[in-house]
Amino acid sequence: MESIFHELTQLLMDENSKLTYEKARTWVELVWEDFETTYAKAGYEYKGKEVTEKVVRQWIATYGANVHDFAASNPKYSHLLDDGDHTVH
Repeated sequence: MESIFHELTQLLMDENSKLTYEKARTWVELVWEDFETTYAKAGYEYKGKEVTEKVVRQWIATYGANVHDFAASNPKYSHLLDDGDHTVH
């Protein structure tokens, strides 16, 4: 799993240069967990980490460049950006 999370983190950083490695990693882990939790709560059978990885990759491709804007306007995620160290200078 470590290598998958690292690869997805790098992918997100390629899409969004405003995120540090730590922030990108947090986003990857958060989205991964949110997807698996939501999928399970909806009553779907677990399809494995390959399916989750595919969904996270699609999410990164679609929303990765603007994830910092989304977090700033969403109270559920705004704490991820409140420490001011999310921007790479």
